[in-house]
Amino acid sequence: QVQLVESGGGLVQAGGSLRLSCVASGTTFSVNAYTWYRQAPGKQREQVAYIGAGGGTLYADSVKGRFTISRNNAKNTVFLQMNSLLPEDTAVYYCYTNQGWRDYWGQGTQVTVSS
Repeated sequence: QVQLVESGGGLVQAGGSLRLSCVASGTTFSVNAYTWYRQAPGKQREQVAYIGAGGGTLYADSVKGRFTISRNNAKNTVFLQMNSLLPEDTAVYYCYTNQGWRDYWGQGTQVTVSS
């Protein structure tokens, strides 16, 4: 059973930085892709950043140039470095992967950016 555990969220002022981590277990980590999503109150969940097994990345337009997704296969961990944070980045951030035709989500970590 694949499990994803996020950490690193918190309260930060606008312009600040946070680094989220997602540790995966029960999986052959290195051969799979992972995605960070976020969901703000009253809004639909949206894709933020994606990293493929080979390290290729994709970003939502709203975070390009500010967020960086990376992975450490030796530690089964995916990171999301978030810089120049804006109040509109406030959301619960989730780690996601699809493996064996099944969707797996973490429990989420809250990020709150004050103006």
